[in-house]
Order: sequence, then C-alpha cells, then structure tokens
Amino acid sequence: MADSTTSAQPAVPLRADRPVYVIGGGPGGLSVAYALRERGVRAVVLERSGRVGDSWRRHYDRLHLHTTRRLSALPGLAMPRRFGRWPSRDDVVRYLEKYAEHHRLEIVTGVEVSRVERTADGDGWLLHATGGRELTGAAVVVATGFNHTPRVPDWPGRDTYTGEFLHASAYRNAKPFAGRDVLVVGVGNTGAEIAVDLVEGGASRVRLAVRTPPHIVRRSTAGWPAQYSGVLVRRLPVGLVDRISRVQARIAVPDLSDRGLPRPDSGLYTRVREGAIPVQDVGLIDAVRKGTVDVVAAVEGFEEDRVLLADGGRITPDAVVAATGYERGLEGLVGGLGVLDDRGRPVVHGARTPEGAPGLHFTGFTNPISGNLRELSLDAHRIARAIARTGRASRLPGA
Repeated sequence: MADSTTSAQPAVPLRADRPVYVIGGGPGGLSVAYALRERGVRAVVLERSGRVGDSWRRHYDRLHLHTTRRLSALPGLAMPRRFGRWPSRDDVVRYLEKYAEHHRLEIVTGVEVSRVERTADGDGWLLHATGGRELTGAAVVVATGFNHTPRVPDWPGRDTYTGEFLHASAYRNAKPFAGRDVLVVGVGNTGAEIAVDLVEGGASRVRLAVRTPPHIVRRSTAGWPAQYSGVLVRRLPVGLVDRISRVQARIAVPDLSDRGLPRPDSGLYTRVREGAIPVQDVGLIDAVRKGTVDVVAAVEGFEEDRVLLADGGRITPDAVVAATGYERGLEGLVGGLGVLDDRGRPVVHGARTPEGAPGLHFTGFTNPISGNLRELSLDAHRIARAIARTGRASRLPGA
C-alpha cells in the first residue's frame, strides 16, 4: 500500500496526558490499537456499534476471504488453522472478537464520532461524539472502513420502481429470491458472488448488469493464490504488470465476449491504480459460460416495473440487487479540515498525515492488489511508529 506523494510531516510533540483515539473497531482500528499498545502508547478504540467487527457481521452469508488465512491475520495473532485457507465471514468475526480480547484492547462501544477538529490550543484533536461527548486526544486514527455508507446511483425513475429493490449491503442469502427473476447491478466481487449465490440458491433467472467489463482472475491457480501474485508485483512498473496479467488471463480465463463479458481494454494494474480491483472468480466464469448468469447492459433508469438498460433494452425483474459500492462517508467527520480529495478520499494514509493536520492518520481507505487485511497490518505498525516517535502521547502504566 503505497503512501501518497505528499511529504511526510515532521514529528510534532503530543500531550502526554491525552490518549490516541482510534475511530472504528474493525480490522484496521484493532490493528492500530494493538501496534500502539505494543509501543506503550495508550489507544482507545471508539466503535459506533455494540460490537467489534460490526461491518463484517453484516456481509452476505456465503462470504469467504479472497486472501489466504496466513496473509490475512492481523499483527500479533495468527488465524487458527481450522479456518481453512479461505476464512469465512463468521470465522473473521470470531477472530476479531478474539483479537480484541487476546490483546486486552481498550474499546468503547456505542460511541459514534460525528466530527473531528483541532483543539483550541492547537496541541491535539477534539472529537465530538454520541451524547454530546467531547473527547480530547493527542492523535486520531480514522479507521471507519472502505465500505462505510452504501452508495446507490441517482437513477432516473428509481422512486417509481414497483419491484423489490435493495442494496447489496442488505443481501444475506438467496432464500428470499428462490423461484424469482433477479437483476444484480454491478460486477465487482460482491456483485459477482451474489449472482452466483442466487443461481445456486434457486432463483429462476439471474441477470448481471455490467457497465465496464472487469478483469477476472482465478482465486487460485494450481494451488497458487492470486494474492501471492499481487504481493509480488505490487511494486513493479504498472505497464509491466499489465502485460504479465494480460498473458496470464489468456491462459487461465476463457474469452467470454460472446456472453457479454469481453476482455477489458485497459490493463489490470492500471485499473487497480484507478480503484478497480479484479474480480476473483468463485463461480462466475462457469455461470456466465453456461448461461445461468445472463450478462446485460448497464442500468440507465427505472420506469414502474421496468428497468431501462443502456442498450435500449427493457426488462422486468422481480427484484434488483444493487452491488454499486460504498462511499467512504468522511465528509461529515473531517470534511472541513482540507484532508480529503475531490472524491472524498484521504489525501494521504498510513504513517503520513495531511498537511496542516499533524497527528491525524487514516487507514483502510485503499483497496490494494496485495490484500486489504495484509496491508492494514503493515499500516498499523507504520502509524504506531509515527505516533510513538513523538514520545509525548499518553503512556500505558509501566510502559
């Protein structure tokens, strides 16, 4: 996970009587809290829900990691071998609970931070939180997650649609859709896997609306996980990785052009750098090839019971599942600080802090080719080093 090109800020002394606040009790927040604790720095995790790992609990039932157990473990605690090579959603949740307990992390649940601003003395950060709380920290790590706020495009006529409509964040399993005609919108990893789940769960018809054909890679080829390749090539020149992946795709992935999924024009790593992670195949290739998932054009709008497609087609599914991604949801939290780009993403992440905002760190807002959990772990140590280097944050007893 490469840091932004913005220059690193010089170390700024932090108030010794103030803790570091970590916003978010998911993998990123827990990793940073552990790394800080290991350096003797007091870190307090603020989690808006009642439990750690809340976003993982709300994923669809069949979800398994596309990254290996060994490279998905957070710092300081391996994932159990019984999880298998590709841990399930429920195993990840159990692991996060165990992680917080094992490391005796200081976590406060049921507290949502609405705004972060500089303290009046300019020597720390003031957090405005649930119930009128005002918390003062020496530093702040924002780890609210890549999948924070469901995003639904402003499709014309969306409010007139009479069929069932839900965002992928509300999808759990195929049972409610058995025997029904379902349109899945979006061909990222979530959309692809939900489409396969619907087929296997007995939907009468499954269509997948695609605007931009994705790069599709095998999750594992001859026992070699795609993640391993991602780790190996992440620092190579973009053009070289594009060429390597193009050759690899021709060998491992069939041409699905006649089924509506042509090979992308742009290179795989070029697309990754633009924010589009390849689709890891967990059954989509076979489903499209067999015609059990029918690829259709992108959605352009709605009209009562009909969905209007970009190629002029009109279809009447019983239900629409919008796998259209998420917003980072950071504008209200830090939007007034000049630390976000024009797409609402942090201008820097990891050990670096934005210009004019020393002590404010971000983690988990990129989607690296080498695996998000692996990079969160690496980021945690970088952030902890940067904060501890000041030598002025609140210390743990005996540290």
